[in-house]
Order: sequence, then structure tokens, then C-alpha cells
Amino acid sequence: MKCHNPALVHKTPHQAPYPSDMTTVTLIPGDGVGPEVAGATHRVVDALDAGITWETHDAGLPAIEAHGTPMPEQTIDSIRATGVALKGPVTTPVGKGFRSVNVALRQELDLYASVRPCRIYPGTPSRFDDVDIVVVRENTEDLYEGIEFEMGSDELNKLRGYLKYMHGFAIPADAGVSVKPISITATTDIVDFAFEFAREHGRRKVTLGHKANIMKFSDGVWLRTGETLAEHYPEIDFEAIQVDELAMWLAWYPGELDVIVLPNLYGDIISDLCAGLIGGLGMAPGMNVGKQYAVFEPTHGSAPDIAGKGVVNPIAMILSAMLMLRHLGRDAAAARLERGVARVLAEGRVRTGDLRPSGEPATTSEMADAIIEAFDAG
Repeated sequence: MKCHNPALVHKTPHQAPYPSDMTTVTLIPGDGVGPEVAGATHRVVDALDAGITWETHDAGLPAIEAHGTPMPEQTIDSIRATGVALKGPVTTPVGKGFRSVNVALRQELDLYASVRPCRIYPGTPSRFDDVDIVVVRENTEDLYEGIEFEMGSDELNKLRGYLKYMHGFAIPADAGVSVKPISITATTDIVDFAFEFAREHGRRKVTLGHKANIMKFSDGVWLRTGETLAEHYPEIDFEAIQVDELAMWLAWYPGELDVIVLPNLYGDIISDLCAGLIGGLGMAPGMNVGKQYAVFEPTHGSAPDIAGKGVVNPIAMILSAMLMLRHLGRDAAAARLERGVARVLAEGRVRTGDLRPSGEPATTSEMADAIIEAFDAG
């Protein structure tokens, strides 16, 4: 049985040597509000004096302007060298333009596991007070694989003809088509990961979400593989739930859920739902883990409508840095950072607009300052 430890991702043999007491991390500010939350997080981590040095590289719109591509090779090379990146959000055009930088990065580095902890901190406005869920999302397959056929293209017309002739499936001429591959190999990796995560972190249950009643040959592979692997972890409770029913339980009794493992698309949607349970996307950190590399990033997007206004909540990226510090073995620094965030939230004096402050909303910079000041409070 394989063991993929989410806290230990081995660096490549060709990695450049760094002093034993210092670790270099690739910092990717991103675009939109990315540079603002990245800058705030940079200051917070530096204030911890945790032995982190930074190597900054572009991705997204700034990279297109500087290098003609949203994901320059030197950015990828830096992550391959350092093994770890802290990344701000990057804009993905809707329905046109280049493909998602996030998806490309995950596929290029085989970051097959997306881990999105959704824990509510006291003082955070929410309908619930007992949410502590970890969403584990398969990161490389499903509809995010990018196997698509554009409406009216020669390729799609050939596919339409083949499916009509061989299988009797009639695809309308005005349709676009995406293909959804789910393999036993990738499902085994991510379900193993979810169970190992649960075992290592003392979690009690793994819930597998699916829609195998409808997509019997894709989600069916996911469900059957998951059920088989669950037999190897008898000490951890297991349940398989259709994803629409899962969404209902999350909105109704989220305290009943613990670790949730999902295919790529469902995982993206459900993790945002879980963020809504803990105060919103501004509170939702994330990490993308492979067998060699790890990239830490907030769950939220680039929010170009508020970029440059200094109003975005930086906590999601700051908590992503907390996950990064744990991954790097800086446990004391990670704990200090989390205590600082928790103290600021519990006091409630400094809040960005998304956290429904009673007075004037705090700026991004003011939130970072408050967290740094909280380090010295105990």
C-alpha cells in the first residue's frame, strides 16, 4: 500500500542546495488582487523569522506582458528547483483566451492532490460554529483534462459523425463537447491520499462524492475504486454519497462531514461551498501536492473588480502560508501564525469588508499588520 504523506513532499535530486537553516520558496504574486494578498503574506511570514527566503516569478497577466505567455518556463523551473511555491490567484478568461494557469501548473508538475481545509475560527461570521472539513480534490483528470471540441470545428464534426454511426448518439450541430476521463490510476492515488491524510491527522471518516448513478463509466470507475481501497483502512469510517446529496448535507449538517474526497469538477464546486460555511473565500486556504512538488494558494480567484483598492481579505493566502510552513517542517512558526490569525478574528476589532465589520472595514495591509502585532501578544 502506497503512503502519500501530504506533509512531506520530496524535492528533486537536482534541486539547488540551500543553507540548512534557510529554505527558498518560489513566490508567484499572480494578478488581480494577487499582488496585494501576496505582499501582505510575504510581510507576515517574514515577521515570523522562520528562515524563509523568496524567489519571485510571474504568472498570469503580468507574465503575458513580460514574456508573452501566462506561465513562463522560468517560473516552472523555479518551482522544480525549490520544490515549493506560494502562489497568488491568477485570472482565467471565461469562455475564451488561454486555458487556466492553475490547471496547467497542476498538470505540468503532477500536483494530483488539492487539499482545501475548511475550518471555522471563533469570531468569524457564519451560520455554523462546528465546521472542520478537509476537501481532497483530484487535480489532474475529469473535465479539467482539457479534452474539448469547439462547436462547428472539423474535429467535432468528425466526432459527431463517428458517434452517430457507431453508437447512435446524436450530438447537436450547435454544441461544444468536453470529454471526462477518470482512471483507476488517478483515483487510486487520490483516494489513498485522502485516507492517509485522515490517518495521519487523526480524522474519523472519509466521504467519497460521486454521480455514478448517472455517469456509470466514469464516476462508476471512481466509486468502485474508492470502495475497494476503503477496505484497506478499516479503522477509518467510509461512506459514498451522490454529490447532490452531499451538497445538501453540507448545507444542513456540516459537522457530520470530516474528510471529503472528490473528482476534479465536483471538488472545485464543493470546496467553494465549504468556504461559504466558514466565512467565505477570503478564509479558505489551499495546497496542491504532488510526489515531488507542492504549491500553496488561496481558494479564491483574482477578483479584478476590486484589484488595487486595498480591500481584499488576505487571510486565505496567509493561512495557505501556514500550510506551507507545516509542509516545510516549520511547525512552531506555523502554529504562531495560526494563533495570530485566530486572535485577530476572535477580537473582531480589525476586519476586512467581507467579514462584516461593525465599523470601518480594515484594509488588506491593516489586516496583515494586526496579525503581525498579534504575534507579540502571546
